[in-house]
This record gives sequence, C-alpha cells and structure tokens, in this order.
Amino acid sequence: MKHYLQFNDLDANEYAYLFERAALIKKKFKSYEKHHPLVDRTLAMIFEKASTRTRVSFEAGMYQLGGSVVHLTTGDSQLGRAEPIEDSAKVISRMVDLVMIRTFEQTKIERFAEHSRVPVINGLTNEFHPCQILADIFTFLEHRGMDSQGKPDLACLAGKTVAWVGDGNNMANTWLQAAELLDFKVHVSTPRGYEIDEKMAVGAGGTSAGSYQFFSNPLDACKDADLVTTDVWTSMGYEAENEARKKAFADWCVDPEMMAAARPDALFMHCLPAHRGEEVTAEVIDGPQSVVWEEAENRMHVQKALMEYLLLGRIA
Repeated sequence: MKHYLQFNDLDANEYAYLFERAALIKKKFKSYEKHHPLVDRTLAMIFEKASTRTRVSFEAGMYQLGGSVVHLTTGDSQLGRAEPIEDSAKVISRMVDLVMIRTFEQTKIERFAEHSRVPVINGLTNEFHPCQILADIFTFLEHRGMDSQGKPDLACLAGKTVAWVGDGNNMANTWLQAAELLDFKVHVSTPRGYEIDEKMAVGAGGTSAGSYQFFSNPLDACKDADLVTTDVWTSMGYEAENEARKKAFADWCVDPEMMAAARPDALFMHCLPAHRGEEVTAEVIDGPQSVVWEEAENRMHVQKALMEYLLLGRIA
C-alpha cells in the first residue's frame, strides 16, 4: 500500500507511468469513452480547508472512474476535534477504499496515514501540494514534452528551468521536490522573510547542485525560464498577514517584462484562484503563453491516474 503525502513519495519511473496513464485517461474522457476501473470503490474526501478545484476534480474524477464519493468537512467529521486523528483514520479507512485530505498541518495527514488501512492522498497542506505539481508537470509535458508517439516523455524535462516568483509556500516546496526527483532546475525569487525552507521542502539531504537557485530579483529568476509560475501572495490560513504581504510582494507581480525575460516559448502557470493585478497581471494570465485553464482541468486527469494506481497498481 502506498500513500501520496509528498511529491517524493513516488519515484521517477512511477511518474513516467502516471503521466502516460493520465494522457490515456484524458484521451478517453475527451472521446466520451467509459473508463470504469474503480467500480464499487469509494473515495472519502475530508476538507478542513475549503476548495473549488480540489473538490470538483477529485469528485468528478472518482465518479468518472466508476466509483463513488463521500464528502466530509470539519463540521461533518470528528477529525482532530472530539476524536483523535488516529481513531478517525482507523474508522474511516475501514469503510472506504481511498482517502483524500485537504488540511492545514502536514503532521495531521501523516498521523492519519500512519493509522489508515487504505491509501491516503494529500489534497493540500500548509507544507505541500503534490497533486497540483503533478498536474503542472503533466500540462508542461503536453505542450513541450510529447514523444513521437504522442506520449509524455519525462526525459524532456532534463535541463529545463522553472521560475517560481512569489511566496516560499507549499507550491514552492513541492516544486523543489519535483526538480530534485525529475532532473530539472527551479529558479526561486521571494521577498526577504518569505524564503523557502529548503531542509523542510526536500529533506535533510537538501538539493543536489544545480537543481535550485535563489534570486533576489524576480526578473533575474525568469531569465531563460521554460516555465514561469506563481501563486496568491496570501495562502489560506495566513489572511491576518494580507496587508503586510501586499507591501512585501509588490515587486513580485508576474508581468509582461518578466515573461519577456523567459524563453520565447515559455509557458505561464498559476494554481488558481488568481488575483489579477497582484501576483500576476491580466495581460499575462489571459495572454497567449498562459495555460492555466488546461492546468486546472488536468488536476482531474492526473488524479484519476493517481487514484487508479494507488488502488490497482500498474495496468498493462
């Protein structure tokens, strides 16, 4: 049994398989071809943080795989409230086949997984957002990394550069894990005081030479990048810091000048929701280099491949 709590819970070979399966599953979806490998399987979704894309992508995806869904919020469940997380995990995992949790501290999902009888998926925590980066990389491969047979080719990532502009948050942490695992580079630019905690992001071993570089100037981070990406300046749970963050991040708005510093065919991504005029200008997110809508849709396709893999393993 495998859990998916951080991006580095799987290896490069497993990701190559997942991206190939996601491409096949997406093709079937677009052709209105039924794909029901998870008939009679049930996904429990537990939300301590509200969500649009996470709920729709997991719920619609599970139904499309032939399964069913139980949706729980903090008010609907006893998770960490009147019942220990460990007890909730033991009970819920006896009644369903798969659990997705979107919560605050990473330790909560780790405690749940430790006592679960079924695979647990991280739908987002303060520290990591692996399903989003899974979708982002798949989206990049669709646009810049397909082989001669029309299949995603992980080898195309080698030597590529992702520019992360903004907060050193769960998305940035997960990009560092992905770069270390899949052999590409991340250029990070954050305001002082909002840097990435590299040891927490990647682990005690840190990153290998060349996989991660910090830039105090966001324009320098975007130079020759193949992908420029960002997130809101104030993530859920940090609303009290909103005004201070707006001041600190004022120079970290992805604009046409930053995109011009990147490679001519560079893509722009954002995990959404976006605040035009703050972390990105309307010209960029609504412009020709933006692939944010495909990126959002691909959450569903890659998560379908992930759920299938966690429950059934590799399908020949």
